[in-house]
Amino acid sequence: MKFGVVVFPGSNCDEDMVYVLRDIMKQETVKLWHKDTDLQGCTHIVLPGGFSYGDYLRSGAIARFSPIMTKVIEHANKGGFVFGVCNGFQILCESGLLPGALLHNDSRKFTCKNVFIKAEHTNSKVTTKVPAGKALEVPIAHGEGKYFADAETLKKMNANGHIIFRYCDANGNISAESNPNGTTENIAGVCNEGRNVFGMMPHPERAADSVLHNTDGRWLFESIIAN
Repeated sequence: MKFGVVVFPGSNCDEDMVYVLRDIMKQETVKLWHKDTDLQGCTHIVLPGGFSYGDYLRSGAIARFSPIMTKVIEHANKGGFVFGVCNGFQILCESGLLPGALLHNDSRKFTCKNVFIKAEHTNSKVTTKVPAGKALEVPIAHGEGKYFADAETLKKMNANGHIIFRYCDANGNISAESNPNGTTENIAGVCNEGRNVFGMMPHPERAADSVLHNTDGRWLFESIIAN
């Protein structure tokens, strides 16, 4: 198992992700520059948060055309593991590796705060170690985090277990009040049909170190490593 964290111009969560994977989870981890065309033998590719290319046009719209993404798409299409967080999620949607799109928050403001999310099920590669029904406290930091997909796509995703996380309150209740950005059906994270590509807006890497007095995000990394 070898992790590759892709770094785009404007990425600002790459070091956080590398730190958690390498120093906390003790996994072999390398950085992959956006101009690279070699995944360096990585089995697990991670697209971190940030503001790739300054979020010009749309978040992730330019990064989707970086040379490295050709290899990431090939890796995903062969069944390889790919995980995108925040801007990484946006890039995966722009690249067509995940369904739907991330739109501007209903508030039209950048939102940075702790929220709660709950796993829809515990049989995905990012949730097998997450306690069933537990509300995880994980930070968000985005201006375009409102997930949207058409009705037919949502119906299919719900039926096939492709919705991975939903926003909830501290008690695990899913409601409009616990929705921080207007996202459809409180969706916070999804996967593809092959169940090998995952994206989420909250930042588990910012809730994985005991120094921060919050390790709820570590459940996701332990799940990934276990699979």
